[in-house]
Amino acid sequence: MLVAVIIIIILLVFTIVGLILYNISIHKKLEQFNNTNQKITSLNVLQDFMDTVSEVSTVDQKIKKINDILIERYDIKYSTIVIYNGAEYKVKASNVEQKHWDTLRTLQNEPVFRDSIETATPKYITIDNEGEKLPYQRMEFGRAKSAMFFPLYVDNIYIGYWIIEGSKPHEFDNIDTTILEVVKNNIVSVLRTVENQKIIENIVREDKFSGLKSVEYLFGTARNVIDKYPTSTVCLFKIVNLQKINEVISRKTGNTVITEVSEVLKDNLAEEYFFVRYMGPKFAIVFSGIDTAGVVNFMKDMKREIEKLQIEPEEDYRGKKHRVVSPKINIAITTYYKGTALEGVTAKLEEYLDNAEPTENNINCL
Repeated sequence: MLVAVIIIIILLVFTIVGLILYNISIHKKLEQFNNTNQKITSLNVLQDFMDTVSEVSTVDQKIKKINDILIERYDIKYSTIVIYNGAEYKVKASNVEQKHWDTLRTLQNEPVFRDSIETATPKYITIDNEGEKLPYQRMEFGRAKSAMFFPLYVDNIYIGYWIIEGSKPHEFDNIDTTILEVVKNNIVSVLRTVENQKIIENIVREDKFSGLKSVEYLFGTARNVIDKYPTSTVCLFKIVNLQKINEVISRKTGNTVITEVSEVLKDNLAEEYFFVRYMGPKFAIVFSGIDTAGVVNFMKDMKREIEKLQIEPEEDYRGKKHRVVSPKINIAITTYYKGTALEGVTAKLEEYLDNAEPTENNINCL
């Protein structure tokens, strides 16, 4: 009797073990099937992307189609592509309601994405709890719970970004980033077309009043030369009274100030240094391979020459004639090390100048 019970128990154990092994085998086959399906889906999507890039249609139509394919095939809740056209950032494709577009087209100004743009790498952000919100959210609080941000560069020129958003926290923790990189590369391929070349040329343009290239030139073509040296000195300066000249006298007089200041520096700078119009009243100079001490002495002389200028103003907005104006500049200088983020260096100098007292006009080494 005891032997029979033992035999039954052994048979039951073997049966249970057999069922477990069978279930494991079935699970592996299902997993292989799912992986195969995912690969097939990815291959189909890649083919769709290649077909879209090569088809005869406008840049805007291709960008919208790529965005639509991603949303449909990968069940992405929200996807938005924003492109800089040389004057402003414009939403080129999005399935987000238009009332949120003002937020989506200003993400380049958000601190949370600054390092992503500077290093040309994706940025993944998410909330942990339902009551939280993503750092860039304003009135659309609650619409998205997670997001992946991809800066877009064409030939080293930053031209915009692509962002996908999810409705759940940690929604993209396990997403296939390989396919997302392919999507990004396809967007860039479209933007590199002849039709869009004029926009790219407009971004790296010569400023009308200073005759200088824009800052994108510094971060693109010029960087290849700058990085031939272990260290260089970066100088950012601001015409601190330009805004007042524009507002009190006239914008035309302000433009004359920009021209005159630029001419002083162009007449004295060696050709191997890079002098660009940074933004508004700010200008940047990179002294390739030169140490900070030498630049400080040079900029002392330039500051003295610039502030000696006496510019005859136009009549103001009320027809009133003003006395001559002289520009005042505030300067920030620091060292750039080869291979580090040049955009980060200029951003640090810009932050200092923007937070300085409005009347400050010194030479500041940071």
